[in-house]
Amino acid sequence: MGSTLIRNIKNLVIGHQNPVNGTEMSNLPAQEDAFILLENGKVSAYGKSEYAPERADEIVDAAGKMVFPSFVDSHTHLVYAASREQEFVDRIKGLTYEEIAARGGGILN
Repeated sequence: MGSTLIRNIKNLVIGHQNPVNGTEMSNLPAQEDAFILLENGKVSAYGKSEYAPERADEIVDAAGKMVFPSFVDSHTHLVYAASREQEFVDRIKGLTYEEIAARGGGILN
């Protein structure tokens, strides 16, 4: 598999050692100006860019990017920054998705 160096990362999300939920999810630890080194498909090193190795089989420039080295729920709509709590309450009350959309809620894209 070889090695892959992802360098110049604006924010490398380090995450938590154990699963989190609720308000714990509002804290997202990240390393600024970082690198991550993958060897044989596994993370072998990460840290500040100044400590990045100079060589790897593949080098990816992630300048200006945020990197999440983790399992990510691919269905999560990260671009939606508001709360959908009311839609959850509406569903519990029996409203259909069409009715919620008619009120301006729901996922439009």
